[in-house]
Amino acid sequence: MASTADFKNGMCIEYNHGLYFIIDFQHVKPGKGPAFVRTKLKNVKTGKVLDNTFTAGHKVNTARIERRDFQYLYKDDMGYNFMNTETYDQISLEETLIDAPQFLKDGDPATIIFHAEEELILGCELPQHVELEVTYTEPGLKGDTATNASKPATLETGAEIQVPLFVNEGDLLKIESKTGSYVERVKK
Repeated sequence: MASTADFKNGMCIEYNHGLYFIIDFQHVKPGKGPAFVRTKLKNVKTGKVLDNTFTAGHKVNTARIERRDFQYLYKDDMGYNFMNTETYDQISLEETLIDAPQFLKDGDPATIIFHAEEELILGCELPQHVELEVTYTEPGLKGDTATNASKPATLETGAEIQVPLFVNEGDLLKIESKTGSYVERVKK
């Protein structure tokens, strides 16, 4: 059991007969009335985000979750296949359980989240930044770097993102996996 004072981003709680991750929370102490906690909760199974308000001191059951290191192997008709880096066991995941499947490249590390009591897979997270090569983009024009303009680029995984005009084919880019946004060029 945990109270609202124990809330943290990423914490997994049992609420309305389901498991939810706390995405965001805010303690509010109004001038009149009791304090309360405003939260954004993400359903583990459906991915649906809902807003909820708890009174301060409200008790909730926490779910014990474990994060295990895996390596992405390949995709087939059964789903995305991963290997545990400690036991070498292989598992297959549906696309809906993976945060950003469009950025997965063979051999990439990933963290798979398990519900500890039931050994149920809750989701798969990629590292914060991934490095991918540009396979196609229109060539940039010389001197076109002063503006904040962008152009589409196709990456080696098939994903398409917006990049600055100076990026060319063959460049290695650092991309934020959560938002799919360009961070920087990486020297090879």
